[in-house]
Amino acid sequence: MAGSPDLVDRVATAVSWNARVTLIRRVPEVFGQASHQQVYAEIAERVYVPSLTPDFGYVHWREEYELEPLQAAYGVAETATDSFSRVAPADLVGVLHDHPTTLRIFRLMLGLTTGEFAEATGLVTVKGIGKSTVGSIEAGSCPTVAQADACAAAIHRLMTGDLFPPGISPLRTKIEKPDTALGWDSIRRYAREGVPLPVLLHQRHYGGAFRQLLDATSSLRGDLIEDPVEELFRQAGIPFLRTGSHNQSDIERRFGLTVRPAPDFIVYDDRTDGLKAMLECKGANDGGTARDKAARFKNLRTEANRLGGVPLFAILGGVGWRRTGDALGPVVRDTDGRVFTIATLPDLLTVEPLPDLAERIPPA
Repeated sequence: MAGSPDLVDRVATAVSWNARVTLIRRVPEVFGQASHQQVYAEIAERVYVPSLTPDFGYVHWREEYELEPLQAAYGVAETATDSFSRVAPADLVGVLHDHPTTLRIFRLMLGLTTGEFAEATGLVTVKGIGKSTVGSIEAGSCPTVAQADACAAAIHRLMTGDLFPPGISPLRTKIEKPDTALGWDSIRRYAREGVPLPVLLHQRHYGGAFRQLLDATSSLRGDLIEDPVEELFRQAGIPFLRTGSHNQSDIERRFGLTVRPAPDFIVYDDRTDGLKAMLECKGANDGGTARDKAARFKNLRTEANRLGGVPLFAILGGVGWRRTGDALGPVVRDTDGRVFTIATLPDLLTVEPLPDLAERIPPA
């Protein structure tokens, strides 16, 4: 394609981000409509892909997921039930009353979250217990007689298959897994012989190592990109709003934005309260997700144009954005190349209109 390598080279070697933005804006002038996708993809591959890094190698950690406390609770449960041989409802009531932390062991054997187990207690008693109560008992709070009864009844009826009977094709109950396939018999066998590694790997295969932790910390993963942006703006003294569900109406009224939800960040001039820029943060660790999220920037670009050409910025994370043809390329197009990653985030402050908004600190 004539002209494409030359323009891509000029974009890649631009002396500044502002110069790069100017060059990318020229793509519709230099190339025909049919060539746009390829040109933006080439620019994305050459200029932006190298700064993308994966984040799937890490998880946000919580102390409650450490192994040692779980091992301790398991040891108590095993001893108090005589290696899980005394597990009648009355036995379980006594164990839970004397050793509340063992509830987590029984719940995990059943493969339930705290919320699911709480719901199960409501199916076996007139009045079940809430999710927070389950958490409190697992943390060591002594249950009342009624609470212990409810928990014991739920454990017994779930483990025996009485509450959710198997055989409803194509569904399987949560106890139809190797360590509970035969109810307490399977539990006793694995407690005695140990869980074979293939069985552990099989459970990871369909349940996923760290799966519950990832679900529990999903909001924190979203903050992996937004938190550094907020810190950068605070340090630079740039007036901004980090949006959320609580302030959508305020943003629409104050700045005239009608797109819902509003962009992740609004940058404004604190002297005139005028809207100066919009920033959207998006993480994606697979190409399909990145492609789907790219459509968000097209909508924001339409809104930015409606508001008079307000600059739109993208802050991206994850290797999914290495998909350039229908994911990163369109984002480069819709932002005029104002695309940043955590690695290039400091350069954000060099792009108009941010330098003029940064707090001026007089020389010493």
